[in-house]
Amino acid sequence: MSPVIHSLLETDLYKFTMWQTMLHRHPQTQARYRFVCRNTPAFPLVELLPEVNAALDALCALRFQPDELAYLQGLRFIKSDFVDFLRIFQFQRSFITARANGDTLEIEAEGPQVHVMGFEIYVLAMVNELYFRRFNQAEALAAGRERLAAKIAQLKAFGAEAPRRHPFEFFDFGVRRRFSGEWQREVVSSLQREVPEYFKGSSNVLLARDLNLVPIGTMAHEYLQSYQALGVRLRDHQKAALEDWVQEYRGDLGVALTDVVGMDAFLADFDLYFAKLFDGLRHDSGDPTAWGEKALAHYAKLRIDAHTKRLVFSDGLDIPRALSLYRHFAERTQCGFGIGTNLSNDVGLTPLNIVMKLTHCNGQPVAKLSDSPGKTLCEDETFLAYLRQVFKVAT
Repeated sequence: MSPVIHSLLETDLYKFTMWQTMLHRHPQTQARYRFVCRNTPAFPLVELLPEVNAALDALCALRFQPDELAYLQGLRFIKSDFVDFLRIFQFQRSFITARANGDTLEIEAEGPQVHVMGFEIYVLAMVNELYFRRFNQAEALAAGRERLAAKIAQLKAFGAEAPRRHPFEFFDFGVRRRFSGEWQREVVSSLQREVPEYFKGSSNVLLARDLNLVPIGTMAHEYLQSYQALGVRLRDHQKAALEDWVQEYRGDLGVALTDVVGMDAFLADFDLYFAKLFDGLRHDSGDPTAWGEKALAHYAKLRIDAHTKRLVFSDGLDIPRALSLYRHFAERTQCGFGIGTNLSNDVGLTPLNIVMKLTHCNGQPVAKLSDSPGKTLCEDETFLAYLRQVFKVAT
């Protein structure tokens, strides 16, 4: 079996940015992550168990190479001591297990957070690629190329519209649910070549380096969730996480994720101080138009010029939806669009809806109260109910 992951750079940028912050701020944290498939695959994923274990063995044999470390060190927000840590870092196989539970594939990573938080994206990319290797590759790639050409044609036709105050910019967010690594590279290369006026970067650090693109990403849910168990009052965990981020990056990576306990609860914490320090906000669940209107109303309430801020949309987008949101907001604020599965796995097959989420920190449950039904994940109903009560989030 050929390996799925060939380089430890082949992950999302925000894994590195969160990793660095946790190494500097909370290196002692213990964490548990659990793999979940939210839809019904064409065959039980447990059939992939031997291949998944072999892929995990191969991943745990990889090390960061000198040229990869040099690239990371060249990013102005990556600090030299973090690069030194990565220089000696190696995933420990004993910290991750893949096993069968009846017809269910269970994957769980548990150990020091700075040693297990990196597994997530690699595991998701592995399961996806191993799953889709069992389908007809020629047919899938032919369909994918046809659909990619249609997307490019849509974008070129969009160029005939009258310009708006702020430009249309989108990014590839497709590592975790891609059809394959080779296909993602082909998609990103094609977009870079055909529509460079709109396509502005990739979350895939390896592709960003190889293709001379901007690596895109700031924080994910696990970062803010971790603070639910890090010794601050639960009501203050978002503010504590945002404050540590500000202190770590001091102006870089200034897009905050809003839906760990819902947009309304986030805005209650996102006061004038944070609103001035962060460049913008990222949407990842709930109605994106309603979310954007809430964000703009919040900036107006704080007397902040929304033209100086950016709204980034990243929840299940495709090109038509991104263009529709752009047309709605582009006269009032800067916009960005992170498109994942619809770019990296639109090949005529049903994508897997898989995640690998943080469930516990320091032995305590953590949770996300998503603005979208079905995205909330927590193993402890008592804690989930308490979290809803603290932030006044309806069931």
